[in-house]
Amino acid sequence: MAPLNILIVGCGIAGPTLATFLLLSPVPATEKPRITIVERSSAIRSQGQNIDIRGVGVAVIRKLGLEAAVRAATTGEEGVQWVTKENHVWASIPASGDAGFHSPTSDIEIMRGRLAEICWNRSKALSDDIQRKGGAGIDFIFGDHLSDLRQERAKVCVQFAKSGDSKTYDLVVGADGLHSETRKMVWGADGEEERVKQLGMYGAFFSIPPADTDTKWRRCFHTAGRRVMMLRPDNQSGRTTVFLNIVNEKDSRLHDAARNGHDGVEAQKGLIKEYFHDAGWESDRVLGEMMETKDFYYETVAQVKMETWSKEKVVLLGDAGYCPSPMSGMGTTLAMYGAYTLAGALVQHPQDISAALAKYEQTMRPSVDDAQRLMPGMLRLMNPETPWGVCMVDTVIKFLIWTRLIRVLMMLKGSKTATKPVDEYGFEQLPDWRE
Repeated sequence: MAPLNILIVGCGIAGPTLATFLLLSPVPATEKPRITIVERSSAIRSQGQNIDIRGVGVAVIRKLGLEAAVRAATTGEEGVQWVTKENHVWASIPASGDAGFHSPTSDIEIMRGRLAEICWNRSKALSDDIQRKGGAGIDFIFGDHLSDLRQERAKVCVQFAKSGDSKTYDLVVGADGLHSETRKMVWGADGEEERVKQLGMYGAFFSIPPADTDTKWRRCFHTAGRRVMMLRPDNQSGRTTVFLNIVNEKDSRLHDAARNGHDGVEAQKGLIKEYFHDAGWESDRVLGEMMETKDFYYETVAQVKMETWSKEKVVLLGDAGYCPSPMSGMGTTLAMYGAYTLAGALVQHPQDISAALAKYEQTMRPSVDDAQRLMPGMLRLMNPETPWGVCMVDTVIKFLIWTRLIRVLMMLKGSKTATKPVDEYGFEQLPDWRE
C-alpha cells in the first residue's frame, strides 16, 4: 500500500513536531508518509510570548534529541517576583523543574518563536536525511493557505489560495492555532463562539530595550482595575519581554480589537495605552517603548473546547483543537504531547485512519480535560478591581509563601499530564542535535 499522504496546516510548534515523529516511524524510508506543511506566513513566525515546557513535554523533546538545543535557547528566567510601585520585591518563587510542582516559572522557559524555529530546523534536517534514503520527506509551503477544503470518497480535497493548486490528501491536520481556519472550514464558522470560550482577559505581548531595573527574574506588578504588568528577561535577544493583561468582560472594544489581528496594531496599542497610562510602576517606560516596538502582539485569552477533534479525515492538533489558555501553563506541552500521540496512533493503525484518530482522542482527552480545568473565578479573584482588593490578594500571597503553603497549592494546581509517563510507539530515538 502507498505511504500516507498527509497535509499539516501550520508550521508552528505542533506541526513540525508531528511531521518529525511521522518520519521516525519504524518502517523503511520509502514507506514513510509523504508530508506537506503549509504556513500562511512567508517564514517561521518569530513573534509570541514566553512559553514553557513541562513533564511529558520534556520527554517529547528528549525523544527528538532536542533537549540540549532547547535548553541552550532558554530565556534564563530564574523565577517570579512580585513588586511594589516603588519596585520593592515583596514575594518571590524560584524556577523549578519539578513536574509535580507547578511553579510559575519552569526550568525550560523559551520564546515561542525560538522553539518553533528549533522544531522546524529539526524537521528539515530529518526530512533531508529521509529524502537521501529514497523517501518523500516533507514539502514546506510558506506564504500560502487553504481557500477550500472538501471531503470526498475517503480523501480530502483542498485548494491553495495563492498558488491555486488543487490537491488530494489522505489526512489533513489542522495545527493552525487558536483562530484555526481549518476548524472553521470543517466544523463551520457559525459555531466558533461556542467552541472558543472567552475568559474575559486580554493581553499584549512585545519586547523593549533592557533597563537597569531589569534582572534575571520575572517582575510582576498588579494594580487596581484588574491590570497586571510583567517584565521578563530574554538572554537570547538581550531584550526585556512584556506582558500586559486586563481582565474586563464589559468593554467590547477589547474583544473587537483582538478580532482585527495584525491589521489593527495601532488601535490595539492605543487601547492598551488608555488602560495602563495611570498604572504606575514602570508604565511610562513600558508604554513609551510599546509605541515604537515592531513585535507587538495583542490577543484574547481563551480556551478551545470541542466534543471531538476529528471529522472524517480531518483532525485538529494543539491550540486549534484544545487550547488550554496561557493561564494553564500547559499549552506548549499539550501541543507537543498531542503531536507525539497522533503520530503514535497513526503508526499503530497505518491502514485505518479512523481508528488512529479515535485512539488519538481517547489517549489525549484526559490530559486535555485536566489541563483546561481552571479554578472558577480565578481570573477575577487574582486580578482585583479595587486597591483594597489588591491589598487583600497581596496579603494572601505573602501568607502562602511565608507558610510554604504555596508549594502545596502549586502541587494541587499542577496538571497530572506533567507527571504521567508517555506511551512507546517504536519511534527511532534521535541523537542529540544542535543547530
